[in-house]
Order: sequence, then C-alpha cells, then structure tokens
Amino acid sequence: MKEIKKSFSGIQVLKGVNIEVDKGEIVALLGENGAGKSTLMKILAGVYEPNGGAIFLNGREVTIENPRHSQDLKISIIHQEFNLIPDLTVMENIFLGRESKKYSGVIDWKAMGIKTKKLLEKVGLQHIPPETLVVDCSVAERQLIEISKALSFESKLLIMDEPTATLNNEETDTLLQLMASLRRDGLGIIFITHRLEEVMKVADRIVVLRDGDYIGTEKVSEVTKDRMVTMMVGRDIEDLFPSRSKPSDDVVLKVENLTVSNKLHDISFEVKGGEVLGVAGLLGSGKTDLSKALFGIYNIQHGQVTMLGEEIRTPKQAIDAGIGLVTDDRKGEGLILDLPVYENLLLPFYRKISNTGILKKAKMDEIVKKWINDLKIKVHAPGVESGKLSGGNQQKVVLGKWLQMNPKLLILNEPTRGIDIGAKTEVYKIIKDLTDQGISIILISSEMPELLGMAHRIAVMHEGKISGEMKVEEATQEKIFYFATGGETNAGGN
Repeated sequence: MKEIKKSFSGIQVLKGVNIEVDKGEIVALLGENGAGKSTLMKILAGVYEPNGGAIFLNGREVTIENPRHSQDLKISIIHQEFNLIPDLTVMENIFLGRESKKYSGVIDWKAMGIKTKKLLEKVGLQHIPPETLVVDCSVAERQLIEISKALSFESKLLIMDEPTATLNNEETDTLLQLMASLRRDGLGIIFITHRLEEVMKVADRIVVLRDGDYIGTEKVSEVTKDRMVTMMVGRDIEDLFPSRSKPSDDVVLKVENLTVSNKLHDISFEVKGGEVLGVAGLLGSGKTDLSKALFGIYNIQHGQVTMLGEEIRTPKQAIDAGIGLVTDDRKGEGLILDLPVYENLLLPFYRKISNTGILKKAKMDEIVKKWINDLKIKVHAPGVESGKLSGGNQQKVVLGKWLQMNPKLLILNEPTRGIDIGAKTEVYKIIKDLTDQGISIILISSEMPELLGMAHRIAVMHEGKISGEMKVEEATQEKIFYFATGGETNAGGN
C-alpha cells in the first residue's frame, strides 16, 4: 500500500501511509488508538475506498471494490469483534454462503465436515467436532475458528486485529505459535496489537502510524520496546506508573463473607479512602463476578456489602452511595454505541439534573464540555456516535460517565484492555488524580505489571474465592501467579 489517503467529512484520517508485507512475513502494525490502523485495514479489506494512493498485490496494481472482491484476492481480515453466528455450527460458520453441494444442489454435509475437520486440525482444534455450535465454544476457540474460516478462502494475506485482546496468557502463546506456523507455510500476516511483548516474540517488522501519518518501519531484531513507544506517541514515556497517593485510615467499603450462588464464596475485604485495591486472577476466577456483586447486579446469597455504612443490594443503591462501575466490556455494557458521546456521558446523571422531569440543557452542555476537556476525549463534536470513537476514547467516555457522578469508589474492570500505551498512561494519571482526592479504586486487571505499578494492596482470586492478599511491597508476579493457580496463604506462598 503506497501513499494511502482517506478522509471522512473533510477530516483527513490517513495522510499518505505506506505498508509492505512479504510472503511468509509477520508485520506488526502499531499506533495509538485513533492513529488510523483500522481505517487502513478496512481499505485493504474493501470496506472503504481510499481517496488517494495505490495498492499492489504480487507486483500488480489492484482496485479493491468490496469485501467479497478482497476475499477473491486472497485477503482475509479477522476483526477484534468476532463475525461468527453463535447458533450455527462451526462448519456452517466456516462455509457460510459457500456450502459444498452435490450435483442435485443438496448440501453435502459429509464433504463439508471433512473439509472443516482438516481446517480445525491446522489450527489445533482437532478436539472440536464440525457439528459443534459456536455458542458452546470458548472465546479462544472462537478466535481459532475465525482463523480456520480465513484459511478456508486459501488466503495469502491475513489481517489480525487485536487477536489476543480477550485471551489469557496460555491461549495467547498458542495463538502466537500458530501465527509462526502460518508464516512458515508462506502466509503474509498483518498483526495489529497494543502488546509489545507479543510483537517482540512473533513479528519480523513493525510499521508505525501516528495521527494518520506514516512514521516508519523497523526490523523487530533492531528495535527496542522503548523505541516503539517513542515512535507511536512521539515522546518518551519514562514513568508509565505515577507515584502512589497515601490512603487514609477510614474504611470506605466493607465486604463481609460475600457469597453469590455458583459464582463467589465467602469473600471478605475492606477498602480505605484513597486506596487502590488490585484484584488479580486468571480467566474464570470470579473477578468480573465480584465487580458485579459489589455494584448490586447479583443477588447476594450470604454476607453483605456496605459502603460508608450503607448496605448495597441494587445498582441504584450503589450509585446513590457513590459507587461507579467501569465494566470490562465497554462496547457491550459500558456504552450505548448508537448514542452520541453527549448522551453516554450523561446517562447515570439524568435524575440529578432534571427539574420535575425537565432536563436543563445549559447544565448538560456544561457537564459534557468539562469531561471532554478534562479527559482529553478526541471527538470532533459531542454529537458523534460513541461507536465511531477509538477504543481509548470510548474508555474515557465510560470513565467520564461515572466521574461526573462525583463517586467515592470506582470499580475499574480491565480499564486499559485494548487501548494503546499513550492512552494507558492517561488512565493511570486519572487514577492517581482520583486517589489524591480521596476516591477509592478497585482495580481489576489481567496485567500483573499494572497491578504492581498502581495498587497499594493486591487480592488474588481463584475459583470464586480470595486465595491470597498482600501489600504491593511484598508482591511479585510469581506470588500472584502462585495464588491465582490455587496456592494458599498458609501453604508457603506468602
């Protein structure tokens, strides 16, 4: 792709971008959220038409007319959000619209099953029968099914957009090994990720974009992580994690023997004013269930949650007591994507700014303007649909939604998942500013460096229980992993 340009409504989002991929090469496409990575890939996938530049395939200039044409050219894209139909089988999803048929026109299920089995074996899913419903497959299995689908087109170029964002460490390693195997088979891969350690493990080269500009390309063997960060954000990030605030001695949240049927078992802890309590654990450990129980979404079977002495049983009680929940699924639960930024920011606040049911426009405008400015949300106008923002800016809208409620406690579940390093530093600074004001944070994260860099204490979960708790000064990644895999405090792991 040479000198690719693209504008939307007169705003230039790609300003002459170049990217080249060889046969049997993995190129990591890097850049902050909003740098133009997804737009560039959608041009290659036939979703958008470029306003300038040229695309060459095997040395021949091509005009990609639509997504089907892109597939015909042996280009496949695997989006961050899966494009699978849950209630269809694996083989129906892989060959949707391209079913094997007999001479009579009847679908040849046997032939399709054999093809599917071969594709699944290639990605390490030989244990899954082709007739399995996708709804019964795990997130990691769905990711590999998407790759099987791409391989069914006999693709020569595979675009992978944040393929590891929802995977745990073991699943990520499996996927990276598969990518290396596909490279050996001669496939060209464009790998979009924010996880630089994955780039160092599997990519051959990096291409960096910043604000729609082409910054450059480097061989991975000749570049450091610090250099990648500097290329992406245009500045050195020396201190990723700010210094910690000093918590007060006052207990804000008290959780006693919290039990939620089949989810959480006998959980007890306290959070003090201005404290960051980190919560660690592997996938399925109960971290997300804990966040929902504290916010009153689940029925508590036994025990209680109290916020400044007030018992919490419902989300309304939680909000009224000053608790905000930033969910780990910002697109499914944190935002209404079809609504503008303006309305998403105001959603929990409408009750407080209405006068006998009538909303005060001037007050609403003032609130929205404040949070767009304070959080540096990159949006051309407050009326822009939230779904059109980059991941980092969407996350800021979710944060702003709760911050304008003046919370006393914020539950942040995976607040930096899928956002770039520049946006991460901004989120960490927001957390630091909040704790300086005495606001308490429960930071639930799969990233151990994030917990070690931000928390005052770390509680580790395993199978719905807290298996260990430690001050951050005593914590290491090894200790956290020990407790996360079922080790107990009195078993020598502390």
